[in-house]
Amino acid sequence: MNWCRITRAADWESLAAMRKDFAHADIVGRRTVFNVHGNDYRLVARVNYRTKRVFILHILTHAVYDRGEWKK
Repeated sequence: MNWCRITRAADWESLAAMRKDFAHADIVGRRTVFNVHGNDYRLVARVNYRTKRVFILHILTHAVYDRGEWKK
């Protein structure tokens, strides 16, 4: 819920701006990966800085994330 609250209020124009809120957000291809819930889960999203929209693609445990099937 904290991730949602921060993201809804955000006005990010770049990854650098996003990292002010989520220091460990990483770009993987065209997706952004966030560590959430005390680093127990990975939230994979597509962020469109121009339209200010964030699309959640996957919410995964680290074990499922590490398998890499979400990249397909």
